[in-house]
Amino acid sequence: MIVCTTDHVPGRETAEALGLVKGSTVRAKHIGSDIVAGLRNLVGGEVKEYAALLTGAREQAIDRMLDQARELGADAIVGMRLETSTIQNAASEVLAYGTAVRLR
Repeated sequence: MIVCTTDHVPGRETAEALGLVKGSTVRAKHIGSDIVAGLRNLVGGEVKEYAALLTGAREQAIDRMLDQARELGADAIVGMRLETSTIQNAASEVLAYGTAVRLR
């Protein structure tokens, strides 16, 4: 499956737009990771525990979006975007969305 952030697949013609596809996940911080991240915050540097958490959340959201596109028989997703929002202090939602298309 081709996934582009552009509105079309370079070098390919869109035959049909199939509609919006999306995938999301909500992830919460783990108390153990939170303690380690808090200590790391005191000395500075990358908070690897949160980076890993968000990387996994992005991958899961994209996988869910791809599953929806496959169900529609899409060849590609164009205009793909990612958004993150805070649900509460300890949880965030990651949303992946785009337009499923068939290519010529």
